[in-house]
Amino acid sequence: MFSAWKQEKATAALVEDAQAMADRLSSAKPHVRDSYAATARFWELSYLAEGHALHDLSAWKPAAVARFVTSAQGKIAALRKARDYDSSDGLAVWLHTARAVTEPRIAPAVRDIWQALLAAGPNAASMTADLLADAGLTGDPARSIPKGFDADDTP
Repeated sequence: MFSAWKQEKATAALVEDAQAMADRLSSAKPHVRDSYAATARFWELSYLAEGHALHDLSAWKPAAVARFVTSAQGKIAALRKARDYDSSDGLAVWLHTARAVTEPRIAPAVRDIWQALLAAGPNAASMTADLLADAGLTGDPARSIPKGFDADDTP
């Protein structure tokens, strides 16, 4: 019984965390939303260069999603310790997306996050291109919502 309560509290905290990000993005200034969109796209292309298509997270096997979540949590902690908050925020978008794959109650907040990022201004594409150039990566800085998280998709 205590274990179920503890699990429920942990899940509720994840939902609240994702909703807090969605709320921040919905009321954020355009340059903040652009930064989130650019760094999220950077992480997508960075992982894609390693052979991991984050855009297709909803089709990954549960074990692969769990490994990504654990890895992303470690990278986010290291980035925040290094005070690289912009990059950690972009990776956090993908962390929430991965968590929503395994916990459907997080999905509505993640859909809101992606809708806000898709509405980012034109500076997001140039910011993404700069981030990719700095990292020596190539790719199309076009934005799109990961499969399964469009506003019309149902959990």
